[in-house]
This record gives sequence, structure tokens and C-alpha cells, in this order.
Amino acid sequence: MTAIAFLQAGGGLALLFVGGEILLRGAVGLSLRFGLSPLLIGLTVVALATSMPELVVTLTAGVQGVPDIGIGNVVGSNIANILLILGLAALLCPIEREPRRILRDTGAMVAATAVFIAMACAERLGFVHGMVMLVLLILYLAYSYRVERRGYNEASTGLEAIEEAGATPKSAWVACGLVIVGVVALGGGSELLVRGSTTIARAAGVSETVIGLTLVAFGTSLPELATAIIAALRGHTEVALGNVLGSNIFNILLILGALFVITPVTVAPEILNFDIWALAAATLIAVPVMLTGRRITRVEGAIFVLLYLAFVWVQFDPHKAAHFGAAAAPAVEAAPARS
Repeated sequence: MTAIAFLQAGGGLALLFVGGEILLRGAVGLSLRFGLSPLLIGLTVVALATSMPELVVTLTAGVQGVPDIGIGNVVGSNIANILLILGLAALLCPIEREPRRILRDTGAMVAATAVFIAMACAERLGFVHGMVMLVLLILYLAYSYRVERRGYNEASTGLEAIEEAGATPKSAWVACGLVIVGVVALGGGSELLVRGSTTIARAAGVSETVIGLTLVAFGTSLPELATAIIAALRGHTEVALGNVLGSNIFNILLILGALFVITPVTVAPEILNFDIWALAAATLIAVPVMLTGRRITRVEGAIFVLLYLAFVWVQFDPHKAAHFGAAAAPAVEAAPARS
């Protein structure tokens, strides 16, 4: 059974990666064919497409009665985006920044994280909390679009990097077909990943929260990781940074917002007492690195990667559950009761 679970999780990860990439190419190609501006595509289509694995997995976990995997997925993905993906990109090529764009999006990421942490302290989150998050996302997108239209247009840079990594389809029919294939792959991959991860958690005696924070979070961050590595190798380091900022904002406001709208969620003690504060620390550590100086250096990138490895190691430390939440085994046994 465990071997099958690993095959399910591995197959799910592969489908999520392939489906996310196919959906991204198709969505950008379809948007360009229908005449949407590069600015609007960069702010919405690209950001939404790269967040689709997290969205589908989180909603699937919520519907199947294991929201701990969903919330852990978002928290773990955001930590991985900052420490692992940004760190690896900086190791490959020091990241250049444009102060005005970074200031706005960094501020939005910090604000979104602060809103989530404040809401999480209520422990029980539901429809109203989700709607607040979705409204905040709409306001952020409207403000960003308005500012970019005034002449500060950098969104097209992301499209250039995407087209360099793999040309977008010229035919609207081909693009539409890619979108459909990508959505199907994401749906199937999320189903396999959630099922396999739940079985692995029960067999290994760790909580579903830990699996969500590590295995699932890393898997759903693969599209961002691939985009960041390709962008860094091709010299588009600002794309890697913008992708991390945009993905973190969407992960919190869109994905958690949608999860809370469709199902009430009680935040696991482990996440409430430790992991959201780890997310806050990663976010705050990134702020001065992003806003001071002209580059994110290789040394800073190495420190970020080491901090991420330390975070993952702590997740599997049995003392974490003992000090910050319920023991792992009871958490797993209680999972069916939430269905």
C-alpha cells in the first residue's frame, strides 16, 4: 500500500508540473491571440496559471476533508518560494531589482501575509474570511493595473521569458487545447497527490500538516521553481523575483480565500503555533534583502536555501509536534472525522 501511495504522489507531482507548464503556455498564447495586453496578461493570466497547482490541490484537499494538507500546502509553498526558489535563483545569477516595482509588490506580499496570520489567530475560518481575502486580491490587481497603465510597464518582461523558455502557440485552437490538457492534468495530478500524501502520512506516523508543508508544498512549487531557474539562466532575474512575489500574494489571497469560501477550516495547532510564524519570519527576512542594495547576492541566496533546509528538517523533528501542536499520530487518526 505504501509503495502504491508513493507512486500516486510521484505521479501526481509529475502531472502537476507538466499540467502547470502546459496550462501556462496555453493561457498566455490564448490571451495574446484574443488581444489582451501584455500588461494585463502579466498581472493576471501568468500569475494565476503558475498558482493553479496550489489552487487545485488545496481545493481538492478541502473537498476531501483534509484541509490541513491544503493550508500546509500554501504556507509551505510561500516559504519555499522565498527561501528555496529565490535562493536557488540568486545562486545561479545575482538578482537585479527595480526599487519602485519591488516596493509595491513586497508591501503587498507582507500585507497579505499579515492578514492571513491575523485571521488564523481566530482558528476557525469560513466564508466571510475567504470573501475578505478575495476582495483584497481584486483591489490589489485593480491598483496594480492602474499604476502600470501610467507608463511603468514591466509585466511584458515575464512574457518574454516564457516565450524564450518555450514558444507560446500561434493558433488559438492549439492554445485552447493546451489549456484543456493542462486543466485535466492538474485535476488528475492533484487527486493522486492528495490521496498518496494522505496514505504516506498515515503510514509514516506524521501529520497531514507536515506532508502538506513539505512534499505537497514542494510539488506544487515546481512550476515556479522551473520558471525561476530558466529565468535566472537566461538573465531574466527580475522575472524570478516578480514570480515569487506574485505567487505568494495569489497563494494567500486567492487560494486560501477560495478554500475558506467553499468549506470552513480550523487551523491545525502546528500551523497556528509554529508554521505561520516561520512564514512571517521568512517574509520579514526577505524584505530588507529585497529593498536594500542593488542585488540579491549568491551569499544571500545560499543563506536562504540553508534556512529552507532547516525548516524542512524541523518539520520531521518529533519535538515539533510535542511543543507546538498535537502529537502526529492523533492528528492523522482524526482526519476522517473532518469529512
